[in-house]
Amino acid sequence: MAKIKPQALLQQSKKKKGPSQISASTIVLYGVVVILLVFFGLASYRHWIQRVIQKTREGLPIRKKLGAYDGSKKSEVPRYAIFNTSKGMITVELYKDGAPDVVNEFIDACHNGQFKGMQFHHVIKNFVIHGGDSKINGVTEDWTSKGRHYNQLDTSVKHDAFMMGTSKGKHGKEGFELVITTAPIPDLNEKLNVFGRVIRGEDVVQEIEEVDTDEHYRPKSSIGIIDVKLELKV
Repeated sequence: MAKIKPQALLQQSKKKKGPSQISASTIVLYGVVVILLVFFGLASYRHWIQRVIQKTREGLPIRKKLGAYDGSKKSEVPRYAIFNTSKGMITVELYKDGAPDVVNEFIDACHNGQFKGMQFHHVIKNFVIHGGDSKINGVTEDWTSKGRHYNQLDTSVKHDAFMMGTSKGKHGKEGFELVITTAPIPDLNEKLNVFGRVIRGEDVVQEIEEVDTDEHYRPKSSIGIIDVKLELKV
């Protein structure tokens, strides 16, 4: 048996113990894999964050004030209208079941800003206060011209005091008239569609009723509506 020389044994030992060399192509491949993993991880994270933000935004309306009306659901017809007038606040309960078409017209008029700055241009004591376009006499035309004694009307009637109504028919370019009764009115059904009732602010209505007027029942000082707020509950 041939003997192996010490130098040959030493070389064989170095070959066995020496680290294996990694090629440059393998290093590049590993680097690409790591980069791809990082890229897809960031993309997944950003997608998850966007979904969370979207879900959060979708849930915001649920946390809104329950009484506020935002018009987001057609079924959520507001039940109340709060009039901010130059004399104070008047809250009206809307008869959405009894007069749905008129209430819908009224809501549209609110959204169109028809009541901002509207003046009460006729004030008839023990009868009505009337707001709208002063150039259109509307429901009070014959009442004021005839000079009837409204405080002597029969009170076994169809309309009580503090009811809110508007003239019959569509309210297009002429605008939406508002009439609030200050006493029971027997013949109001002939010209007026009642669509609400004052539940707060009767004292404000009475204060408007007491203002000084001229011979045509026009207030000597300006009295009007600043704005109207619609509510689901009060």
